[in-house]
Amino acid sequence: MPAFQDCLLWINGDNADAAAGERFETRNPATGALLANVALAREADVDQAVAAAHAARHQWATMSGTARGRILHRTAELLREHRQALAELESLDAGKPIAETPEADVDSGADCLEYFAGQAASLQGEYQEVDGGFFYTRPEPLGVCAGIGAWNYPLQIACWKAAPALAAGNTMVFKPAALTPLSARRLAELFRQAGLPDGVFNVIHGFAETGHALVRHPGVSKVSLTGSVATGKAVMREAADTLKAVTLELGGKSPLIVWDDAVVDDAVSGVLLGNFYTQGEVCTNGTRVFVHEAIMDDFLARLQARTARLQVGNPLDPATDIGAMISPAHGERVLAFIEQGRAEGARLITGGARINVPGCEGGCFVAPTIFAGCRDEMAIVREEIFGPVMSVLSFRNEDEVIARANATQYGLAAGVFTRDINRAHRVVAALDAGICWINHYNLTPIEMPFGGVKDSGIGRENSRHALTHYTRLKSVFVAAGAVDAPY
Repeated sequence: MPAFQDCLLWINGDNADAAAGERFETRNPATGALLANVALAREADVDQAVAAAHAARHQWATMSGTARGRILHRTAELLREHRQALAELESLDAGKPIAETPEADVDSGADCLEYFAGQAASLQGEYQEVDGGFFYTRPEPLGVCAGIGAWNYPLQIACWKAAPALAAGNTMVFKPAALTPLSARRLAELFRQAGLPDGVFNVIHGFAETGHALVRHPGVSKVSLTGSVATGKAVMREAADTLKAVTLELGGKSPLIVWDDAVVDDAVSGVLLGNFYTQGEVCTNGTRVFVHEAIMDDFLARLQARTARLQVGNPLDPATDIGAMISPAHGERVLAFIEQGRAEGARLITGGARINVPGCEGGCFVAPTIFAGCRDEMAIVREEIFGPVMSVLSFRNEDEVIARANATQYGLAAGVFTRDINRAHRVVAALDAGICWINHYNLTPIEMPFGGVKDSGIGRENSRHALTHYTRLKSVFVAAGAVDAPY
């Protein structure tokens, strides 16, 4: 997308300007350069988008699952055909390394569309004979669904929300994060190219007020949000007024536990994936790394050596491992946590500073940072930083580490590295987390349910379980004989 091009709303299958003609800017996090002026949707625009989705819902819902799946499958093919351009767009808008975005963003989005394309024709109810006849059930679409995305995986999240919703016969109004509006808009164009009827997938842009208008709208039947805990709670409160269905994928401060019998190099690999991928801006990241005291020195030595090889640089450079923080303000927040870690007595192993990247003076780059000697009560251990900051803690036994791992408001993810498979299963059963990995970390195949517990959210994305959040069940009783009434 050329600089200074307008990024308009997408309503009823075409570009649409905001009713008030307002704009906001989206900038390259790495350089500060202007990427686009984005149409700012207000309540009138939300009304228009919901009306378009409502008008399209009958046609889309009455198409066969096979026909809907065919369109989703074609869209997946188009994502793969435009893989490099979409990856570059995501790197420009989100500051993510181009070494990641083709696979982590574009391929994962395409995989999601392809998976739910196959599931669309498999939606079915149940049949059971009972006294007086039989009944059957019908899974039916909810209607107009609202999707609200986060800025760390813009294209992937748009696909994760749109694919199951559309496969089940719903229509959608999607609001990407204001910091990363570009790829969802491009996805809408590819949907249309694939044959999606007008109005089935709409994109509006804006800030909190736009999201509030969408959540409150009486024409919306369901809201799916990926965002912060505070935003999730606000959405749930507002959705309650109209009894909307809600799924929330929120924050995390996940534990990653390394036992003394672990394959240390594998554990280090998992810890690196669970802390420094996408600059640490990943909700599932295992930022509380519990290491058995018997292997602590060896583990830290290997971890430090491999972290030192990570390259911080321009996101468009294929050699870059760590890109730019999503915004200067967020970068300053991450750096403030690092300073707080120092002040609280954590021992800095590596990193801990801003990095100057030639040609990217307008961005904020933070060196991958490791603190050891951490205590459970430290702010860097308790609070979600959403940056490349790792806290390493020592433990001695199983009961102790499980209790400490669970002593958090969050419950999104957890990881266990051990050769003792019985212990691995025993520990993950005891952890308060919606997603657990054994001897790996942060793999999220589309076939596996994704979501958390406690303050980390409600409901699940991906897998067939996602379809239950986008359908309502209708029960139909069919009498087998005359009505025997006592009146």
